[in-house]
Parts: sequence; structure tokens; C-alpha cells
Amino acid sequence: MLDNLLIFQKTYDFVVWLYFLINRLPKSHRPILGNKIHTLALDVLIAMIQANRLPLEKERSEIQANISVNIDTLRILLRLTKDLKLMSIKQYTYATKNLNEIARMHKSWSKCV
Repeated sequence: MLDNLLIFQKTYDFVVWLYFLINRLPKSHRPILGNKIHTLALDVLIAMIQANRLPLEKERSEIQANISVNIDTLRILLRLTKDLKLMSIKQYTYATKNLNEIARMHKSWSKCV
């Protein structure tokens, strides 16, 4: 069932892309900023798996609220990464385009519940 969830696949692909981006950050920024970005992205992915498995609307909506907060936090951290010139404008554009698409899909998914 999870394989058919397009938002999961998009998020999974984004997490993989982030992994390679974070490995290209300067070593001084990887432990703090890089780790936080990757942890948040993984938290979003794991929360999607959990929300998809929950039958109760109330429990699912709490997890989906956390997903929304983590997506917004990722947006800010990616912007910070760009402003610190740790990623190119092209990378930032790609990241925000994908994150915005995930956020739109998440919003639609949350309304269906």
C-alpha cells in the first residue's frame, strides 16, 4: 500500500538527494546543520509511514500536523544553507521546488483523512 503512495516516493527521493547534498557541505557544517536537515527529512519520511498505517483519524491528524511543522522547518534550514552559501541557487531552487510539491501533496493527503 505504501508503494502506491506517491508522496512517499517523492519524499524518499528528496531524502536521497539531500543525503548527497549534505555530504558535500563543509565538514564544519555537517554535524550541526547537515545533521538537522537530514534528521528532519527522515522524520517526515518515517511519519508518513506511521500516518499511512494508522486507522484512527485523530491519531493520523496529529502525525500529519508534525509532518507539516517539519516541512516548514526544512524550508527554513534550506534557506539558511543557501544564505550561508553552502548550496548553490540551482540546488536551492531544486530543493524548494521538490519540498513545495511534497507540501502540496501532504496538504491534499491531510484533507482526505
